[in-house]
Amino acid sequence: MQLLLGVAEEQWGLCTRRQALDAGVAPSSLARLLRDGFLERVAHGVYRVRGGAEPDHMQLRAAWLQLDPAVPAWERLRNPAVALVSHTSAAALYGVGDLRADIHEFTMPRRHQTRRRDVRIHRGEVPDRQRIVLAGMPTTRAARMIADLLADNIEPTSVAHITATVIDRVFDYPGAVAECIAPYAGRFGFRRGDGPALLDHLLNLAGYDRSRDVINALARGE
Repeated sequence: MQLLLGVAEEQWGLCTRRQALDAGVAPSSLARLLRDGFLERVAHGVYRVRGGAEPDHMQLRAAWLQLDPAVPAWERLRNPAVALVSHTSAAALYGVGDLRADIHEFTMPRRHQTRRRDVRIHRGEVPDRQRIVLAGMPTTRAARMIADLLADNIEPTSVAHITATVIDRVFDYPGAVAECIAPYAGRFGFRRGDGPALLDHLLNLAGYDRSRDVINALARGE
């Protein structure tokens, strides 16, 4: 248990089978800890040490750990190729919108296969300025999340309400949102690359009227 606690302590009380074995826990000991109720299996090859509070977004965290089961969470954060929580999963982690979060979505710079039907891997490069660590997990910034939802053809009204919440709670800045969503302006009938116009359209669609002039000015860098 002490070996497992050393691993799980910095991973929200979770550890993978591979991490446990690498830490020196024998397979027979792991099976006994599961049988005796000291460990709880939360996903294939991922366990929670019982006794502490259950972490929020536990299934999302477990799915993320499965993507690279040998590497501890704290070491992955230094890896530029780390899987980023993105799209609807990022929205769930930010606590915005009401999109279904039964599919765990991540973005990685290279191809990665998974057998899980409830895990979706997007392939893409995410610049450093568009990523943060949120709730201990590497995540796309809110501006990039909005752009990803547009790229994924999520219903515009849903994206609009998410955008309004992001601006209202200052999860990201108008200029950053406008920059990220600029490639999709033409899809909505605006001049190509006009991110500020698309941002204003989304806020209008959401019925958000607070400080719209100020937001438009900030989005245009004025």
